[in-house]
Amino acid sequence: MLPNGDQSPEGGTPQDKVAAVLETAVLSEAELGEYCRRRGLSPEQIRAWRAACEQANDWDREQQLPLKASQQADQKRLRELERELQRKEKALAEAAALWVLRKKAQAIWGDREDD
Repeated sequence: MLPNGDQSPEGGTPQDKVAAVLETAVLSEAELGEYCRRRGLSPEQIRAWRAACEQANDWDREQQLPLKASQQADQKRLRELERELQRKEKALAEAAALWVLRKKAQAIWGDREDD
């Protein structure tokens, strides 16, 4: 039986199942059969647990793909917004400079609205 599980083979803890998968990873079919007999398991259970472990790792990778794509899209949008902000800051600075020059010109030459 599995060390931390109850009396049914399916009742083992996830840690016990992973340990069983790791312990049997390098065993031949004959050694696997002996291991299973000693612990009251079947080779099919070990194979199922191994497949579950592999799928768990693939699930994590599959979950990361949309997140990574979303992060890349966010980074692209951030770069676009930063470029737009820089463009608008330059336009505002230019408008402010023109306004200051206009005021200085008016101060020097006075209002020339009669032209």
